[in-house]
Amino acid sequence: MPAGYSCDDPQVKRRCPAWVPVLVLALTVGQLAVAEWWPGIDRFADKAFGARLIAYPLLMLVAPVIWWLATRRREPRSAPPYGAFTLVMLPFLVDVTGNSLDLYDSLVWWDDLNHFANWFLLLTGLGLLICGAVRPRWAVVMVVCGLGAILAIGWEVGEWFTFIRHGTEIDTAYEDTLGDEVLGTLGALCAGLLVAFRPASDRRAERSTTNAVQLPVSVQQTSRT
Repeated sequence: MPAGYSCDDPQVKRRCPAWVPVLVLALTVGQLAVAEWWPGIDRFADKAFGARLIAYPLLMLVAPVIWWLATRRREPRSAPPYGAFTLVMLPFLVDVTGNSLDLYDSLVWWDDLNHFANWFLLLTGLGLLICGAVRPRWAVVMVVCGLGAILAIGWEVGEWFTFIRHGTEIDTAYEDTLGDEVLGTLGALCAGLLVAFRPASDRRAERSTTNAVQLPVSVQQTSRT
């Protein structure tokens, strides 16, 4: 991320309260539980919801856990970036809700939209979390887009092994997989651009912070001279 944005900025922290990512997690787990344990719902058949019930909550908690392990020990008073956590978690809720509402079967464009939009949300959240010290801007875009491409490939591999290879979509799997990977990468590219080219107000705040940090160094060098 270019100079100017920090998840620890007070203005960033108060944009998203703590209950929002908790609500997203609860809604996702609740729908997964219904899909797995409520019998007779055809839209959930052959879509590996048992595996999703385990994998989705764990994946949604990866970012908060890693942030806590990496940050809390160094800065115990640092407030969690709940907004970034929510962005990382939202794609799982969107995916499960789309299945609950039968949108994947009733809307031919829903799956394509999901791969683009969900990767945009996911990589925006991840970019805000990991790119705070990345310079220059083009490097931020490359990091976020590259990570998105890797995750898109990993997601398609996971789908193949969990339900596509033994399901009814095997005939169109190749074309669908390529399309999903391209759309996911494009969503990640847009996320990288958004993270890299944030509002000018953030850049001004960063310059003020940088000047405040460098001032003692300048004074020390002057005194030595």
